[in-house]
Order: sequence, then C-alpha cells, then structure tokens
Amino acid sequence: MPPPRTRGTALRQRLAELRGPDVTAKALDARALAALAANPGCERRAILDGAGVDKATLADALGSPSAFGQSQFALTRGNAFEAKVKADGGAELLRLVHERLDPGAAPPADAALPDLSAIGPEGRTARTALALREATGATGTWTLLDHPMIALDVAGSPAFLEPDAVVVHPDGSWTVVEIKSFPMLDGSADPAKVGAAARQAAVYVLALEEVAARLDAAPRVRHRVLLVCPKDFSNLPTASAVDVRKQRAVTSRQLARLTRIEDIADALPEGTCFSPELPAEQLTAAVEAVPAAYAPECLAACELAFHCRERSRAAGAVTSLGRSVRAELGGLTTVEDVLAAARGESGDPRDPAVAALRRAARLRTEALGTMCH
Repeated sequence: MPPPRTRGTALRQRLAELRGPDVTAKALDARALAALAANPGCERRAILDGAGVDKATLADALGSPSAFGQSQFALTRGNAFEAKVKADGGAELLRLVHERLDPGAAPPADAALPDLSAIGPEGRTARTALALREATGATGTWTLLDHPMIALDVAGSPAFLEPDAVVVHPDGSWTVVEIKSFPMLDGSADPAKVGAAARQAAVYVLALEEVAARLDAAPRVRHRVLLVCPKDFSNLPTASAVDVRKQRAVTSRQLARLTRIEDIADALPEGTCFSPELPAEQLTAAVEAVPAAYAPECLAACELAFHCRERSRAAGAVTSLGRSVRAELGGLTTVEDVLAAARGESGDPRDPAVAALRRAARLRTEALGTMCH
C-alpha cells in the first residue's frame, strides 16, 4: 500500500484530470458542504465538489442552466454589511458576542486581531491554527480572527473553509460568528434563512473541533454560534445566539456516510472528464457515469438540479416525487413499478408498500364508483 502522501498526490492528480486541463478548482465552501451533507447518497455531487468542478458552468454546458445561487446585488449588500460590522477592529461584533454569549466575562476592550495572511489555503490554515493556539493560551483576553481558514476532511479529501469570524473568549473557548444580510425583524429572522445559516455554521463548528482536538488541552468549541444581521429595515447590526447542536450532529453523521472521493473516482471509466469544453454528448455521458440521488430538495441547493430532475423524470424514478415518498415505497424504485403494484400486476402482497398501494387503489376505485352512481 502506498504511503498516505503518495495516495494523496495521486488523488489530487486524478481530480485535476476530472476537472479538465487548465481548469482552476472551485473551492468547496460551507454552504456546499451543508448541501452535500443533506444528500450524502449523491455520488455525482460528491465527486464534482471533491474535484472542484464549477457546477453552474457545467449545468450551462449540459443545456440545463442553474437558477441556484446569490445575486450580485445580494453579495454586494452582504459585503458592505460585513465591513460595517467589523469596522473599528471589530468593536461592535465583539460587543455583540459579549452581550449575547458571554456577559459574565470582562468587556472586550483591546482585543487582539492576529494577522492571518499566508500563501495558499494550506498556509492560511496553518497560520489560523497557530493563531488559535496562541489566543487560547492568552487567558483573560479576547481575540477576533477575521476570515480564518480551517480545514475539514470530507470523504478523504480536505475542504478549506472560511468562516466570517471566530472569536476566542477570555476563558479560551471558541465561537463561530455568521454575518448575514437578511434582516432580523423584532428580534427574529426568516426561519428558513436562519436554518440555512445554522447548517453552514455547524460545518465550521465541526472543522474547529478538529483543530481543537490537535491541541494539547483541547479548548471548548461553543455550540451556540452568533448570527449577526441588520436590525429591522436599517443597516445597524443586531445579533442572536443560535444553538447548532442538532445541525452539527446531523451534518457529522451525514458526512461520515459519504463514499470516499477516491472510491468514486476509481469506479469511473478511464478518461472521464467533466470539462465544459467537451462536446455536449461526451460531457453528458461523463456526468451520467456517476450515480445521482435527485430529490426536489436539490432545487434549492444544487446547480445541477434541473439536469438531474430531467433525467430522473425520464427514467420514471420515484425519487423525483420526494425523499419522503421514496422512503415509503421501499423496493419500488420507478413510477411504473408503483402503478403495476397498485394494479396487482406485480409485487409481493406481503410487502407493506405493495399492500398499501393496492388498498389505496381499491379505495380510489370505490370512491369513483360511488361518485358515478
């Protein structure tokens, strides 16, 4: 068996070949990881994200453009709000952390703001780990890490993540800070957007726990993160503490279920490439060589959702009806199988799913007969 360094180098080379010649890898961020964890059975997304393929560009090349992603206006507004929150050395951000999460500690005056600049993601990750170690050892002081870089192992491949901020408390514990541009009205925000932010923050918590575990005395990574948003309809920041223990547990469990990127890559035909420069027929064949696990929920989380939905519907797959429906149907994987079982043409009558379908068909027939008479 080759040493880990050799295996890692070979995997990186293989993933580069899958991206295509001279194609820059797209970084796997926490938003993508949270979406990947929500659908761990999708090998297609796992290998594309692992290889750093730009799925939006790929969707365009496949003829199924993506409607997923943030608008340029939203990005600009978010960047402006984040700059406001972090102005004056992060004084307002630290005040909110102190007020919402650690009011018993000394006020965050003269907080440390370490320089995290370094060459490349590996260098920035190492510099962040050093800054966290030093801040944890400097008990009694507050430290703000602005856009630190942390790594998380995902299916055997490292993902480099960049939280908005991480705060080290005077007691040495660590808090993730998420800054969002959606408003917090009367102290509460859109539950769907808060949920998405919590899942994203949970990914950062998992990555920080890996960093903490490598220190001599592992510091506590707080499971209550700080969500900072504009207050009402103003541009003034306000904040809420969000408990992400549930999201952290689910994300950890789902990421552990992911098939290793190396195993998926090894199963692909020789010469497989996802470069958008390829002819449409060849590119489609490459994408279809990797099994997908489409569900309607993908429409809000994946750039390839329209392409996968079209293929799923063409194949009559019951997954296109939703994960809950798929779970109820057991071994019946196509709509044709479901209809045949309901009509009594196939299926084991002892199968609970088959029995339920036949009963539903009888009830429907009886109801229609009653209406006709």
